[in-house]
Amino acid sequence: MFNIALLGAGRIGQVHAANIASHSATTLWSVVDPNQEFATRLATQYQARQQSLDEAMTDPNVHAVLIASATDTHADLIEMAARHGKAIFCEKPVHLDLARVRDCLKVVKEYDVPLFIGFNRRFDPQFRRVKTDVQAGRIGKPESLLIISRDPSPPPAEYVRVSGGMFRDMTIHDFDMARFIMGEEPVSVYAQGSNLVDPAIGEAGDIDTAFIVLKYASGAMATIVNSRRSSYGYDQRLELHGSEGLLCAGNILENQVQHYGQQGCTSALPEHFFLQRYKSAYAAEWEHFVAVLRGEAVPDCSGDDGERALYLADKALESLRSQREIVL
Repeated sequence: MFNIALLGAGRIGQVHAANIASHSATTLWSVVDPNQEFATRLATQYQARQQSLDEAMTDPNVHAVLIASATDTHADLIEMAARHGKAIFCEKPVHLDLARVRDCLKVVKEYDVPLFIGFNRRFDPQFRRVKTDVQAGRIGKPESLLIISRDPSPPPAEYVRVSGGMFRDMTIHDFDMARFIMGEEPVSVYAQGSNLVDPAIGEAGDIDTAFIVLKYASGAMATIVNSRRSSYGYDQRLELHGSEGLLCAGNILENQVQHYGQQGCTSALPEHFFLQRYKSAYAAEWEHFVAVLRGEAVPDCSGDDGERALYLADKALESLRSQREIVL
């Protein structure tokens, strides 16, 4: 059994706690959170200990840490865990500042510990199948990728101000997905964006609607479509066109029942929130991390992947501000 210290008992920490506790090879050893109410509730639910950060890091019974705390703590916690020889699972991003990310990854490399970054969409069964089919050559050479990612509703403006902006907070998932599906690095990025959903987001200095085009040395292109508002649910789709065919991954619906009648056909809406839409992805990424702990795999989404996704987000923001294509 691998004992896991969970750092962060908020919404996403609760998702990970359930996956840790339900896996046959892992135990939720302890919960660490400055919010004692959250920590106590989660620790009690899973019969885990409450520990301070120092206690968890120095505890020889802790084999790995799962970092699900506030974004601005990630890099510091990664470095601390690396220095104590712990394997590390960290929710994206490593940090919002690229230089800080690179410094952090140097520490991880120095102490030679596994670091997995939780870009969970790589582990969604539908998107994973697209990747597998591409690798098997089912559509020939990939030529154009379309990623559609629309949230059901915008976050509060207070969150926007500390999130790093739409590209670093939301689109960063799509930058990672484009790298994952295409299997090559883009050579340029061009971004356009607007504030259409919530005026408060614009007043906070951000956008809520965007189109981004990535170009590749092979000539292929990827287009990312983002919105902070989708009145019909959590819209998560992708389409990959190749020289010999097309692969599409559609939305996961609230149910699979379709009704046919004289007025036409109706079906359920997409799942409304990311916790439902990506439930199986969170479980699958934890299964992968357990394989890393066992020495059976290396992290499928490493610190370098986290650094690269943030780099693309930064360059997309540069393109948005300059209104020009940015060569990478």
